[in-house]
Amino acid sequence: MINRLCLFLIGLSFLWPGSAAALTPQEILQIADQSRGNLAGITWTVEISSAKKKKTSAMTISVKARGFDIATENLAPPKYKGNKLLMLKGSMWFYKPGLSKPVPISRRQKLLGNAVYGDIAATNYAADYTASPLPDEAINDEPCYKFDLKSKNKKSTYNRIVYCISKERLVGVKADYYTVSGKKFKTAFMEYENTVVIDGHLKPFISSLVIYDELMSRDITTLSLTDPGLKALPDYLFNLNLLRR
Repeated sequence: MINRLCLFLIGLSFLWPGSAAALTPQEILQIADQSRGNLAGITWTVEISSAKKKKTSAMTISVKARGFDIATENLAPPKYKGNKLLMLKGSMWFYKPGLSKPVPISRRQKLLGNAVYGDIAATNYAADYTASPLPDEAINDEPCYKFDLKSKNKKSTYNRIVYCISKERLVGVKADYYTVSGKKFKTAFMEYENTVVIDGHLKPFISSLVIYDELMSRDITTLSLTDPGLKALPDYLFNLNLLRR
């Protein structure tokens, strides 16, 4: 496992920022995905808070990701503690204490507030979406590439995303999400105050995802990611038959 991790990280060095002008849209997306969980083995904790009509709800989840597969477990609040989620090759299963077996769910199923289950997973936009360039845009005075992403399959979290990626940092900074009918229903802004070390380089890693409802309520849901750490993860964490343990 450790050797595989090393080989993967060495491969990432060939896609390191610095020659972005020569990269294709899919390659730019691939680099941006690295800062949102697409790594050989990484763990983090995500705290989700949702402000709705002056009422705040919260949830804490432990996340372990290997490539685009994830295994999660709810830590708080007590009524959700022990709930688990497993995503393998794009398919998701949910388990909570008392169920006889895990049940399949959609990545688009609501988790808390404006967040869906797919929002806590590692992004794989480079593979899940076809990217068409749009005119560049500045987000908070930061020059960005702008892409129209259209889903390639029904397993993806969203049908269509308009995605802005920082030209200098090559990380996604803003996303507009659209329904099948073409309505924008929510917008998210991302920050990258976390870092991880890959092949001797400091790489930014997502620290927050703030999601705004765009249709009616303007409710705000915040995902705060803390304590990211690279490590080799054992196979049993991603075994559906062991999800109940």
